[in-house]
Amino acid sequence: MGGHLVVFTCADCGAELTAPLSQIALPAHTYQSVFHELLPVLMESGTYALNPWPSGPPFRSWEEVGEEEAASRGVYAPVHSLSYGPTGTVSVAPGDIRGTVWIPDQCDGYCIGLDGRDGPNLACAQCGRAVATRVDDCALWQVVWLEPQAVRPIVVDAPRPVLGWEELQKVLPERPPLESQGWWSPVWEAATAVALAHLLAVSEGVRVTVPDGLLADVFRRALDTLLPPEPPAKSLALAGPGLSSTVADIELVPLHPQTGEIWASDAEAVVPLAADVWMYLAFNDSRRLLPAMRRLPEGVYRDDPLPLLPSRLFHHDRYVFLGTLERLPEVRQPWLRAIYDDLRDRRTYDLFW
Repeated sequence: MGGHLVVFTCADCGAELTAPLSQIALPAHTYQSVFHELLPVLMESGTYALNPWPSGPPFRSWEEVGEEEAASRGVYAPVHSLSYGPTGTVSVAPGDIRGTVWIPDQCDGYCIGLDGRDGPNLACAQCGRAVATRVDDCALWQVVWLEPQAVRPIVVDAPRPVLGWEELQKVLPERPPLESQGWWSPVWEAATAVALAHLLAVSEGVRVTVPDGLLADVFRRALDTLLPPEPPAKSLALAGPGLSSTVADIELVPLHPQTGEIWASDAEAVVPLAADVWMYLAFNDSRRLLPAMRRLPEGVYRDDPLPLLPSRLFHHDRYVFLGTLERLPEVRQPWLRAIYDDLRDRRTYDLFW
């Protein structure tokens, strides 16, 4: 990833279908669904990402496929159905699409937009081949999925450099955990759901202790609920570029946003987290402190302005969590499989949404 700048063209006639794009890692919130909210675009303009897993029709039920074949396709816990569609679908920002027209009878959706239920809804304007699916319905991140068998990447510029961690710290924006009115960011709820699934997998079913602060606000309640309270226990700590070394059993480290690679660590166990969320946890201190006035003792400081406070306890995204857990081999362990089954039945739904 982070290689050449490419334009995707129609596999039949060669017409250009996108602006020049550079590859990044697939975002953790790609398949997140956020009730009836109208969500923004998934991909930043000028970027694309590949889905490594099969997607789209045809589908086969878990009962038809069986546990052994499902595991060979990277699914280790029961799901309603498995996709036998192509791998390598390409996610692109809608604004980066060129030279396409609608396929009118393929433009169905659930509410106020398109959800892709009918398959490709965009065709090459030059030759008419179905090439992509636009998704922009409420509750879904807006994106265009290019069909891998219908497009070809054409190199149009020299390789783009992969930024080192020090460079990323300078240019990668931190993603705040709270939005207006104190709502938790859905991107945080998705990214931390992925991390929580990996945390459980490496915990080996024993208690995990979390240091105080925002890290505890995000992970402690879920870990204390899903893991046993008695000893032994494993410790969790943030680790990564720019932080001093820690002594912890499990380290929460960043994923490189271009390559998707996990920051190298010598810890016994590491858990990946989206880099923009990790950066905020590791470095952000947005509090503006001013000396308190009038009758308070000298040297006392107050927040100015007052910090935005969350309107509720943190919730991880349930569907992202289950979707991650089902692709981890550790979910076949009885204790973790019991958590998976319990969450599928919504009996611990208060931890998630």
